[in-house]
Amino acid sequence: MPESMLHSIWGEALTPEDHEKIREHLQERLAGRAGEVDLKNDAAREILVCGGGSCRGSASNELSEILRDELTEEGLGDEIAVVCVGCIGLCSSGPLLVVSPEGICYSEVTPAAARRIVKEHLVAGGKTIPELELQQKTGKNSVLRSRSVPFLARQVRVALRNCGVVNPLRIEESIARDGYRALTEVLSRGSRSDALELVKRSGLRGRGGAGFPTGLKWEIVREAPENTKYVVCNGDEGDPGAFMDRSILEGDPHSVIEGMAIGAFAVGASHGFVYVRAEYGLALEHLEHALAQARRCGVLGEGILGFDFDFDLTLSVGGGAFVCGEETALVSSIEGRRGVPRPRPPFPAQVGINGKPTLVGNVETWVHVAPIILNGPNWFAAMGTSRSRGTKVFALSGAVQNTGLVEVPMGTTLRELVYEIGGGVAPGRRFKGALTGGPSGGCIPASQADRPLDFDSLLELGAMMGSGGLIVIDETTCAVDLARFFVEFAVEESCGKCPPCRVGTRRMLDILERIAAGEGQDGDVDQLQELALHIRETSMCGLGQTAPNPVLSTLRHFRDEFDAHIDSKRCPAGQCPSLLTYTVYETLCDGCMMCKEVCPADAIKGEEGRVHRIDHNACARCGACLSSCPVEAIVAT
Repeated sequence: MPESMLHSIWGEALTPEDHEKIREHLQERLAGRAGEVDLKNDAAREILVCGGGSCRGSASNELSEILRDELTEEGLGDEIAVVCVGCIGLCSSGPLLVVSPEGICYSEVTPAAARRIVKEHLVAGGKTIPELELQQKTGKNSVLRSRSVPFLARQVRVALRNCGVVNPLRIEESIARDGYRALTEVLSRGSRSDALELVKRSGLRGRGGAGFPTGLKWEIVREAPENTKYVVCNGDEGDPGAFMDRSILEGDPHSVIEGMAIGAFAVGASHGFVYVRAEYGLALEHLEHALAQARRCGVLGEGILGFDFDFDLTLSVGGGAFVCGEETALVSSIEGRRGVPRPRPPFPAQVGINGKPTLVGNVETWVHVAPIILNGPNWFAAMGTSRSRGTKVFALSGAVQNTGLVEVPMGTTLRELVYEIGGGVAPGRRFKGALTGGPSGGCIPASQADRPLDFDSLLELGAMMGSGGLIVIDETTCAVDLARFFVEFAVEESCGKCPPCRVGTRRMLDILERIAAGEGQDGDVDQLQELALHIRETSMCGLGQTAPNPVLSTLRHFRDEFDAHIDSKRCPAGQCPSLLTYTVYETLCDGCMMCKEVCPADAIKGEEGRVHRIDHNACARCGACLSSCPVEAIVAT
């Protein structure tokens, strides 16, 4: 199908035959972008520019324009396309761009570097520029480059299969990557129960929280006697450090739409809602565009793909309340009311939007549906562990050298994620552990780094999968401060409806703040433990029930740090200002006066050119001297 024909059909619905023609025309090019096949030497050459949030924040949009201008100037503007794709994944090395089909990936690309890539790589006959190429050192002191780096090569991309490959604004590129093919197969079979059974047999569990079996949830909605039913995509994702759903919505919105359409057919729904927080501006923009394209091309609306199935979606914009990630609060928000939870049961699968059965799944769950239909449930079930099937996307962040989106089979160990994929913590630092699941999760200590990461093993450690945020910590992270941070988040995001959450989390925060300030008392730890257990058992919704997890897990694995704060008035990590003592190393101090100039308490004594000293009684413990010293002569202990 020529490019001109592709653009001439957007005003009419596409048939399944049209989809096959699009795949035939574009499939090889898209496979080349993904590095999936060996292509001929005359394959179309393209420059893929990462359009994910992190790279956009580093001005990747401007790089696209620079590349286009430079290619035009070199007479290659009609031969080499510059394509903005979704998140490539390795956010810490952005802006990223890939020269396709060679698969050469360049990192931290500046405008000057972009011009060099055009002149030296593309004009000069395919010669790569090693100093600009993405590289990652391994434990064997070898250097791997481009797609061979462990961060990319070790992944198994199912949910992220199209991110970094397709232009999210062009539906034909999604179709070329088998988009809407699974929907066509399901509608061709005509059996709603077949699709449900495939998902059920796959063992897929919800990727947004505790991992409820997806097929079972579908079955509950399917068997409900009401004629009107709804499907919902929960894209509220409010965990600090989590951005998996946002990246999928930005980089591959059509996979979400297709998954929801299949789910709607399976349970007998004709309408659905995609709920996305207002802060996700780019995701909303791409979703609106994708929904309009899907309607024009006949994969949403009446008589989808020529079959007797009507289904459409409404984009619902949330106000950014973390509690709206809880499905009853989400339902309330979609209905136009304040987003607060209600007691369960009944569950939304029984009584949801407008009192009707409602199937709620998060973004990552929905994008798994089509591959399961196309490849079969046994293919999916072969990945992961016996009770946690398939793959999981983690947002790897914190004190690790390579950060970004990582999709690996369930059961991959924390050690593999941190060291083999993430490159470990910074040289000279010690890996302390990781926090999974954000404010609802818990800490995994380094001693448990070889435990598999799946739903059940995390619960045994006092943590949880959650949506997949994974924050790595080293010895400079204070366990007390970490617990305080997440409890403070829970306090701010509590809807206030039930006293255990509203009052209990506030009380936990008071105790943690007192401990961090060096004012901890005997019995504080016992009181924290008792409060946490009470809140977990009596709170009404998942936010309150899981808010104590960071406290309980840090107490379980790092109790010695709490004791040090209370008994010795000392912060082992050197992070709690009230417990630090600042000292000048006389052998290093050159009397430059910079620390004296920034000290707000006039606690630093000494003359220019002479060794300074700090009056500990006057010191405000603000850390200004430590950060301003150019010769690192000041230490905090």
